[in-house]
This record gives sequence, C-alpha cells and structure tokens, in this order.
Amino acid sequence: MSAESTRPVPTTARLPFVIYVLAAGVFLMGTTEFIVAGILPEIAADLGVGVSDAGLMITVFAVGMIVGTPLMAIATLKLQRRLTLALSLIVFAIGHAVVALASSFPLILGMRFVTALATGAFWAVAAVVAAKTAGPALSSRALGIVLGGGMLANVIGVPLGAFAGQAVGWRGPFWALAVLALLGVFAILGQVPVDPSDAPLPSLRAEIASLRDVRIWLVFAAAAIVCGSSLAAYSFISPLLTENTGVAASSVPLVLLVYGVGALIGSNLGGRIGALRPYGVLFTAAAATFLVLVGLALFSHALVATVVLVFLLGLFGMSTNPILIGKAVGYAKQAPTLASALSTSAFNVGTAVGSGIAGFSLGSALGATGPVVVGATVAALYFLPLGALVVRDRRAAHRRDTVVV
Repeated sequence: MSAESTRPVPTTARLPFVIYVLAAGVFLMGTTEFIVAGILPEIAADLGVGVSDAGLMITVFAVGMIVGTPLMAIATLKLQRRLTLALSLIVFAIGHAVVALASSFPLILGMRFVTALATGAFWAVAAVVAAKTAGPALSSRALGIVLGGGMLANVIGVPLGAFAGQAVGWRGPFWALAVLALLGVFAILGQVPVDPSDAPLPSLRAEIASLRDVRIWLVFAAAAIVCGSSLAAYSFISPLLTENTGVAASSVPLVLLVYGVGALIGSNLGGRIGALRPYGVLFTAAAATFLVLVGLALFSHALVATVVLVFLLGLFGMSTNPILIGKAVGYAKQAPTLASALSTSAFNVGTAVGSGIAGFSLGSALGATGPVVVGATVAALYFLPLGALVVRDRRAAHRRDTVVV
C-alpha cells in the first residue's frame, strides 16, 4: 500500500467560521514574530546595539516558543480552550505594550520571551481546535487556513509594520499589535465554542503516552529543519537585499511582501494538495527549498532573480507546515494538545538555531550571503526525516492491513 492516502477528501466543503477567527489570531502572532526582520536597522539605531544583536529579538522569541509552547500547553490543559486562547491574547497585548514603552534592550528581550509564551499557547491550542472542528478529512485544509494567517502576516502585517516602523518609528507597530490583540479577545470568546461537558477530561498521562509513536518525532525533526532552512535566510533578508542586491532600505518591505504572497499561496496549496498527496508535497517542497536557497546564494546580486527566488522561498518553504502539524495531531489521536505544542516548538527550534547560526555567519567572509548558505545547508538534511517517515507509515499501513485480514 502507498503511504499516500487514497480516500477521497471533500476539499470544496465549507469550513466553520471559527477557523477564520483562529487564522486572524495567528495573523497577529505571525506578524510579531517576523516584523523585526523588516525594521532591524531602525531598532538597532534607536537602542544603540548592532544589527546582529537586534536580531536576538527574533532568536529570543523563537526560544520562548520552544520552551513555552509545551509548558503552556501542559499548564492550561485543564482550562477551557477558548479561555486559554483569550488569556494568551491578553498576555500578548501586555507584552507588546511594554516593548513599545521600554528603552532597555534586556527588558525588551525579556518581554519578547513572555510574548512568545503567549504566542506558543495560542498557536498550539488553535491548531487543535481547528483540526477537531474541521474533522479528519478537512483537518489539513483547516490547518492550512489557520497557518495561512501567519503567512498573511508576511503579506500584510510584516510589510505594513516595516513601512510604519520607518514612518513613525519602530515602536508604533508594537502599539498596533497590542490594541488588535485586545480586540481579538472578544472575537475568540464570541466564536470559539465552550468545550462540551461530556467530553473526556484532558489527561497529561494520555498526552505524554501519545508521544510514543516514533513518527511524531520524525515530524518534529522535519518541522525544525524546514524552518531552520527557510527562516535562517528570511530572518536576515534585509542585509542581503541592501548589501548584495542593492535594494534601498525603503524598498525592503516590498520584497517582504513578495515573500509573504508566496508563503500565503504555499500554505493554502500545501493544505489543499497535502490532503490528497502529503508526501508528494513534502518531498517536492524539500527539493525546491534547497534549490531556491542555492539560487539565492549564487544570484543575490541580480535584482529580478532575487525577487523571484524570494517569492519561491515563501511558496515552497511554508507549504509543508500544515501537513506536518496535521500529521502530528493525527498520530497523537485522542491526546493531540502536547503533540501540537511540540510541533510549534520544533518549528521554532529550527528558527532559533537557524537564525542564531545565520547571525554569526554575517560576520564571516560570506557576509550578507552567509544566512542563505546556512539555510541551504540545513535544507539538505530535510530528506532524512521525510524518508524515515515514509518507511514508518508504510509499515503501520501494512500492520493495519494484516490485522484486518
């Protein structure tokens, strides 16, 4: 039997409106995670730190999600999921208000960490709510929409934040995010249903037991690699564009917009096509991401080629995320919250390690090309967990067929 699912999936069925509410919340989370990439020079100049040091705002945020997402998932396991989502947005708003007011760089880094805790809790629970609400047949598509909120952040939120940061100062976008998060609390409470009273009580033991499936850990490894490769390059795209390509700083947000459009399309297509042929999408995206990063390393001095490659990086680099999270939630079956949380952590392990190494590479002989070379090197590892996952899925399918017979 093929590892691909042969069961027809109703890709045209209508999704519940709550899916789009969750996507709006993820939009805010995606905007805050990467808005720093578009205004690094402004932040560095205002706070009196180097550009690579300012990049720690991305790395610290990623570390906060690595540590905080599973911890917050465990801490809020007994809470109503709608309450967890609402509290996450409140903490998110407070953290952004503090960053907008602070002049101490260590305090700002601390608040980025706190904000990441809230983001991780929201992201993990939102994925579970989306998958459970949509049902198994539509879970990949629903997750594609929800994660598409993060991609839409790259299309609208990050470029607008970069424009605003250049026009009114980098603190302005942080105030805007704080206000929008508070408004989002009311939307969550109005649309996310109360967990049914007859639902099984969440169990930490069951959540941990669900992680015994080796395939879940292979998904985590793949998630870390996909983010470590593409986001190592994206986190430091501004220096690449201004130093190698010769793009004016004021035009960087336009290129970020191109990346965001590609990411939005990739996330939605990945969710739709991945419902039918998950491994076809995963392997195609893996190969394409590697080739795109190699292309950026070779042709970043050519404007048109760079813009096209940035678009393709978003398209292929982000197309696998809904499939990977969907697989983790599916493998965990009746106890998916911790698996979803650890998926988010895995994505951010890749972001933290990739952006951290990429930041060091800026000071190497490679200069602004260094982060792209780091990304390409990490991308080459993607085929290892994917290959092992295919083998494990085929063995599991064979065992199921044997039991049925």
